[in-house]
Amino acid sequence: MAYLLDANVFIAAKNLHYGLDFCPAFWDWLIERNQAGIVYSVEKVADEIEDGADDLSEWAAALDPTFFQAPDPSVIASLAAVSDWATSGGYEPAAISTFLQVADYYLVAQAHAGQHIVVTHERPAATTRRIKIPDACIGLGIKFMSPFEMLRREHARFVLG
Repeated sequence: MAYLLDANVFIAAKNLHYGLDFCPAFWDWLIERNQAGIVYSVEKVADEIEDGADDLSEWAAALDPTFFQAPDPSVIASLAAVSDWATSGGYEPAAISTFLQVADYYLVAQAHAGQHIVVTHERPAATTRRIKIPDACIGLGIKFMSPFEMLRREHARFVLG
């Protein structure tokens, strides 16, 4: 079991709570937890971060390539399971089409395949216009939590020296 981070975790951290310039401990913690086999993300999230062409994309590009995992054969069956769930969930066709083309789909499938916990700022929403990560997780029996819950659960400490 590991944590798989959504793109919004990285983006919100950079923009709000843990700027790369004033809270390097957060970013170091992510790297250390990745090296310990606890924190990862998926390649499609790396692609979204790269599109930002900013200091976050530079940070992500310098990471060990294993931080952003590529789908392996075990994920293929989970991609099908997630797709089946999305298409049978009563969502509008545009919502399904969008979901199946973005990183969220791959993130949920990777979590499903590896029995990982998805970490996201998204919250469940009762709408048929957009498939949100927590709704997919609930529908597929995948655990999810906020980044703050993950940090508390892992006893992260960012203490001044």
